[in-house]
Amino acid sequence: MRLETVPRWRRLGLALFLGALVALALPPFFAVPVLLVLIPGLLALIDAANGRWEIFFTGWVFGFGMFVSGLYWIAWALTVDLAAFWWLIPFAIAGLPAFLAILTGLVALAWRRLPLADPTARAVAFAVIFSAAEALRGVMLTGFPWNLLGYGWTGWLPVLQSVSVIGIHGLSFLTILVAALPYGLLLGPRRSAASRQSGWATAAGIALFALIAIGGWARLAAVQDSPAVADVTLRLVQPNVAQESKWDADQWPAIFDRLLTMSREDATDITHVIWPETAIPYFLTQDGGARSMIAESVPPEGLILTGAPRLQGDWSDPGRRIYNSLSAVNGSGDVVATYDKVHLVPFGEYVPLRSLLPIDKITPGRIDFSPGPGLRTLHLDGLPPVGPLICYEVIFPGRVIGSDDRPEWLLNVTNDAWYGHTSGPYQHFAISRVRAAEEGMPVVRVANTGISGVVDSAGRVLSRLGLGQQGIIDTTLPGVWPSRTVFSVVGNWALFGLLLLGCAVAVAADRLRR
Repeated sequence: MRLETVPRWRRLGLALFLGALVALALPPFFAVPVLLVLIPGLLALIDAANGRWEIFFTGWVFGFGMFVSGLYWIAWALTVDLAAFWWLIPFAIAGLPAFLAILTGLVALAWRRLPLADPTARAVAFAVIFSAAEALRGVMLTGFPWNLLGYGWTGWLPVLQSVSVIGIHGLSFLTILVAALPYGLLLGPRRSAASRQSGWATAAGIALFALIAIGGWARLAAVQDSPAVADVTLRLVQPNVAQESKWDADQWPAIFDRLLTMSREDATDITHVIWPETAIPYFLTQDGGARSMIAESVPPEGLILTGAPRLQGDWSDPGRRIYNSLSAVNGSGDVVATYDKVHLVPFGEYVPLRSLLPIDKITPGRIDFSPGPGLRTLHLDGLPPVGPLICYEVIFPGRVIGSDDRPEWLLNVTNDAWYGHTSGPYQHFAISRVRAAEEGMPVVRVANTGISGVVDSAGRVLSRLGLGQQGIIDTTLPGVWPSRTVFSVVGNWALFGLLLLGCAVAVAADRLRR
């Protein structure tokens, strides 16, 4: 049956279904090969659409299904205070995906209008347009580079090594490219030559990923075991505090006692202790008593690093500022270093256009958090230079390190308790692994409810605590990759080069066909 003869509503329903299945290719499922069916199916549906609006809505519906299934977990955060935010749940489940899907609708419209006849050329062109749209999504309106299709390769470690050269955007481009190549096989027997060509192109694309995997195995074999940093033993504390309890002042003493107990229990060889984001939900710098109690649990000559809000100025001062911060406390109870989160979560930590939107942010308190001055490297006693990242700051490829002072490891503290037992924390942990492989440096991740873990500079998980577990990880600190990765030097310009190459290949393939 030709798709053109299928009723329009059924075609749009099929596009929605195919888009929803894209989540299978992403963490925690990693079933990347399903894209070899889903992407060609989308292209065939776009081809069958009549008129610009139907073309647009075919792409939009596909994107809507993709973002609903991939980002449904965002709505889970609203259930923490259901009485206050129940009315926002439809906007989180459907509104955000509907907005993000505008890009996929525009991708469909742009691709359909291309003056290309060769199916292989059209497949390559689709990968170029789709990847450019993903890159745009990563920077527009503060950026949201989540659900990039390349993240599905986190479960295929040899292939993942390619991000050390081309980054996650580059790997996503190659993934979409190869997934789109079977499109020509769906064009019917009347174009059998095109079908044969698409078959060969698909085989070549699969062979490309086989070569990438072989190169990845070689890279992994080059450094079998990451050399540990001498004289450093970290304790990662995952207290597993439910979000409903975290901001309940009556619960704070018990939570604080849990953190202290977990920090000092059998801690003879520990040099540094790390607590998650907002492990202390009140202003640590203003609370000398809390710092004194922390000081009693600080390892000798070491530090406790903890997430905590930070108040700048007096509470009664209209010009006061509140930061989501990471603070280092020494054995004397002094805060010796602080990092203020730079990339804040819209509506979670501040309300954009607050003068026009009469709503509260999701986190407690009516005052918006302020962004910090910029990414920075902390130089702490007994530790190699560290690049701190709070919560979703780790999701931005090529934008996790300050340009003037390169660290030797990344520390990501987060509070994924907002998202319960959904796919969100699994996706977040997978993204952290990709940053490690891209930058060629280890990532230490400490989460309130999980997933905490240690990832080496190749993206290998050396130790982890599962979602919803209370516990500690005592670990050495893996060393940085012996030399800087290509991506750490060129950054997202690698994607720009691949897109230019893709354009050249598409034009050349179409000319050969003509």
